[in-house]
Amino acid sequence: MPATRLRIFISSVQKEFAQQRLDLKAFLLGDAVLRRFVVEVFLFEELPASDRRADQVYLDEVKRCDIYLGIFGNDYGFEDQDGVSPTEHEFDHATRHDKPRLIYVWGMEDKKRAPKMQALVRKASDELIRRRVDDMSALTAEVYSSMVEYLDRLGALRVPPFDTSACDGAGLKDLSRKRIDWFLESARRERGFPLKANTETKALLTHLNLLDNGKPTNAAVVLFGTNPQRFHRTAETKCVYCHGTEYRRPFASQQIYTGDLFEQANQARDFVLGKINRVVGTRATSITAPATYELPPDAVGEAIVNAIAHRDYNSNASVEVRLFTDRLEVWNPGTMPGTLTLDDLRNAHPSIPNNPLIAESLYLTRYIEKAGSGTQRMIELCLEAALPELSFELRAGSFVITLWRDWLTDDVLAGFHLNDRQLQGIKHAKVTGRISNAQYREMTGVSESTALRELRQLATLGIFDKVGGTGQSAHYATAKTPPGRDEHGDNPS
Repeated sequence: MPATRLRIFISSVQKEFAQQRLDLKAFLLGDAVLRRFVVEVFLFEELPASDRRADQVYLDEVKRCDIYLGIFGNDYGFEDQDGVSPTEHEFDHATRHDKPRLIYVWGMEDKKRAPKMQALVRKASDELIRRRVDDMSALTAEVYSSMVEYLDRLGALRVPPFDTSACDGAGLKDLSRKRIDWFLESARRERGFPLKANTETKALLTHLNLLDNGKPTNAAVVLFGTNPQRFHRTAETKCVYCHGTEYRRPFASQQIYTGDLFEQANQARDFVLGKINRVVGTRATSITAPATYELPPDAVGEAIVNAIAHRDYNSNASVEVRLFTDRLEVWNPGTMPGTLTLDDLRNAHPSIPNNPLIAESLYLTRYIEKAGSGTQRMIELCLEAALPELSFELRAGSFVITLWRDWLTDDVLAGFHLNDRQLQGIKHAKVTGRISNAQYREMTGVSESTALRELRQLATLGIFDKVGGTGQSAHYATAKTPPGRDEHGDNPS
């Protein structure tokens, strides 16, 4: 078999790592780089029923594989008559047949491991370098780094991936010690990161797999660089606030944020929150008055960080945040992982980050949450705020997430069977915030009585709220919540 078409055998106690095994297989087959080389990932639980002995099957598969990948946790697993588990048999078989072995020890506390698993970890440690992980994000990043290094040694990678490649012309002097100190403090606080606050820069980068032959990688520079755009001009985030519902100049406001990825995520989020509507409460329970935004701040931040973490950094395009009067669009240069569809994003799905090493640092500082859960959490937050579900689409070479500022999307309006004049009036009210009978007549050319009838119909349907009294002061505004939902998104009792 050609060395660049790889079979990988995943070894672990099945019950202890049932979901992690499935997610790791999906990552290996879905990552933009690895899927070019990995043609098969063996999981014993996926085999059909057979009259062959189970122990013979998995040992045969170890012999067939090109790489043995072991996840060693707390459990030792079922023991045969000799007191040896399948996991240890598989490791020993891979050793006898000179298979490349990638070992990942799950968890930082060895005392919790079964005694025989402790012995197996020691055996592996005596023979090869193994890495410790304690969550799926770390496992993904470590496996990715190991696989890229292996493929690079084979000469299979003509151009290594962006985040593992040394940044041309950059050295440790181009990294910000202030940002590294902040990272160490944040990662220790948020995720129990094991390295101490005064850890040297080189030691931290080594731990995070962000060095290539002693030089900082592209990932290190965009995460911790004092001036990342000196080396990667388009590693920036463009924020645009549009006057209406179309992407058209002149813009109401425009900013281009540079600096490291943490800075960009903070500034882009603040840009959006500074432009959308918010209601400030009272100081009844706190010295700080609470603010309720029309878009959930955590959903806004997650959408922006998702784009920054998963974008294609080899693209000449930048991350774009486009705020319209009816929606927020976040554009991420790139496409979907090979094994995921747009529909998969609405349900539980494995994490297949385009830049695993970048994603790992963002996870450690809690800029992103549990692997694979970000899109679901954004959907939940928007539904809790009585807003429509997010829209996901691939458009013009980018992955686009749309958060709706109101519930009156085109699909919703189509269900009301309105005439063109009413749709025109709704669009006007969305942009300007209000519409009067006189404005409606001037816009559509109808009589006063027709305008009154059509505006009242929109109010009856719950699309408009009437504001003010009678006469010239009366006008209409779009309803903030769908009919049957209160301002908190709940059904009335």
